[in-house]
Amino acid sequence: MKDDGDQAALRATSELSGLTGFAGNRLWRDGERRNDDSLAAALAHPEARVFITCDGQWLCRITDTSAPDPRFTKHAAAEHGANLDDCILLGFDPVGRPSLAAAIDSEPAPADDLALIGLRSIAMQAFLDPDTEGQLGQAAHLLGWHAKNRFCARCGQPTAAEAAGYRRRCAGCDDVVFPRTDPVTIMLVHDGAGRCVLGRQPHFPENFWSCLAGFVEPGETVEAAVRRETLEESGLTVGSVRYLGSQPWPFPGSLMIGCIAHATSRDIDFDAEELEACRWFARDEVQTMLADRHHQGLSVPRRFAIAHHLIKAFAADAF
Repeated sequence: MKDDGDQAALRATSELSGLTGFAGNRLWRDGERRNDDSLAAALAHPEARVFITCDGQWLCRITDTSAPDPRFTKHAAAEHGANLDDCILLGFDPVGRPSLAAAIDSEPAPADDLALIGLRSIAMQAFLDPDTEGQLGQAAHLLGWHAKNRFCARCGQPTAAEAAGYRRRCAGCDDVVFPRTDPVTIMLVHDGAGRCVLGRQPHFPENFWSCLAGFVEPGETVEAAVRRETLEESGLTVGSVRYLGSQPWPFPGSLMIGCIAHATSRDIDFDAEELEACRWFARDEVQTMLADRHHQGLSVPRRFAIAHHLIKAFAADAF
């Protein structure tokens, strides 16, 4: 492998990004050297492990003594209905063992030792170690991209996976497409005097508040996206913008770019079609929300979400 896994993991945990869900993936992806034989070679490895998804959930082995385990041997994956000829090579662990991912069309036969679990539930409940959780996030992102790109956007002909799932090629016009990642800015907007802005989207759970966020548009810098989204959602203008960290977000395939933004206005006039509510919060109130002891039961995102760490940095007066 190109990097020592332990040293890479140590560097990651010293960054805010490394504290977020789906960010602990230690696989060496080896994307530049993949060829037509890479998938078969990975499947031939005696310690190859396969993640299996069905209708957006992940098959896990359940025992009374350990956490759910989503890793299956290639033989077990085939028995559960996975088409190994169409699976994706995610990469190799620090000692060279390959991880792969495959989808199945229908749920496997009921069994006491098997369960299908949603990826968001896995992350929120911290079922898995960060490395395995990050690999599942990568698998969800890639499988979702493949499912949406089975036909060419230029000529409409079928496409086929290449490089063990790292690109697709059109059978008609020979166009090649690569997996895409959609950048999203997520920002903790503050006034420099101990207050920050949090909002509620209509689909949020009751009493749940989070940071403002929005997609980066074509031809736009991250800083410009933060300023535009903040203005559109809250009516506030923003001056300085500072990057703090990022998070892979496989719902379905984004990169959350976490920023701290200093508001240059104070009067909120939020977009009622985008948000259900939006207001200023004092630092001491945010601290009670993080500690789950707010007098009205207000809450913020859990540790797996980058929003939690942006809010935590504000609560700690860390910038």
